[in-house]
Amino acid sequence: MTERVIALVDAGRHKPLPPQAEPAAGPARDRLGRALRDLRISVTDRCNFRCVYCMPKEIFGKDYPYLAHSALLSFEEITRLAKIFADYGIEKIRLTGGEPLLRRNIERLIEMLAAITLPDGRRIELTLTTNGSSLAKKARALKDAGLQRVTVSLDALDDATFMAMNDADFPVAKVLAGIDAADAAGLAPVKINMVVKRGVNEHSILPMARRFKGSGHVLRFIEFMDVGATNGWRMDDVIPSRDIISMIGEQMPLEAIDPNYPGEVAERWRYRDGSGEIGVISSVTQAFCRSCTRARISTEGMLYTCLFATSGYDFRSLLRGGKSDAEIRAAIAAVWGARDDRYSEIRSAETAKARKIEMSYIGG
Repeated sequence: MTERVIALVDAGRHKPLPPQAEPAAGPARDRLGRALRDLRISVTDRCNFRCVYCMPKEIFGKDYPYLAHSALLSFEEITRLAKIFADYGIEKIRLTGGEPLLRRNIERLIEMLAAITLPDGRRIELTLTTNGSSLAKKARALKDAGLQRVTVSLDALDDATFMAMNDADFPVAKVLAGIDAADAAGLAPVKINMVVKRGVNEHSILPMARRFKGSGHVLRFIEFMDVGATNGWRMDDVIPSRDIISMIGEQMPLEAIDPNYPGEVAERWRYRDGSGEIGVISSVTQAFCRSCTRARISTEGMLYTCLFATSGYDFRSLLRGGKSDAEIRAAIAAVWGARDDRYSEIRSAETAKARKIEMSYIGG
């Protein structure tokens, strides 16, 4: 098979910054009145998995041209940008990738970010999403550095299905060991994300629910999404979250519960016997665009205002071009103030074909 190479930045075309004005006091608001509350920062475009819904091997092969280290935001640049965002209403930072634990000395970055305080004196909430491959050996150091929680991707419990999904011959047992290590280190409650794709792993829904019921962890089922341009998304491959809830509820009765906070993407359900909760993320069948409070920073400093974006804003040039914190803050306000993204609400067969930024570039 001939390897196709699609550069991550092909879909990351730069947009000019919107006209800037003096930022208003308080949290930034976009054109739909949505506050800026959450920041996701991708720290690497590399991953040791080749998940079929994210970095399929036929695209991201052994000769794939990843970004040079000099192109990545440094830890100092990431921290400076995060502090500016925190001054402007951000309350939560999630580190993503690629696989963020592949970024050398990631614990040092966590220490730097964990020291950020919000205007009211609180420490910023700091979390990380990982495939779990290095979590068993890193969990304690991550916690000691100041990380508060982790989310682990796990798409099945049997090795055959899991390896078919990750396409890297990586066994389930090592991910489960990482989850146990994270729990023991105090990175709890651990959230476990399962992307469900019809014809691939839907038979794993009930085993996953049974495995984590009563564990104290929160299992979340994610509808297969049309992120990027390489995962071959089709609507026929999507299993609606309502069907997942129905399937589980027939075996283990569930009841809906309120979100933890405004803008939470996962719809929450708890077991009626009190043995924990699950969540579903339904961005395909039940769009939650109108409550989205997330901005995303790519590995080399592009700011994206939607997971399904086709282009972003170049903040690395601001960081490296001598701009002051006040100037960067004004740029953030301008970008967010111009935001009107609602991709999932207007999704169609045509929009699904658009050349969107890859999930491995800006995180999920």
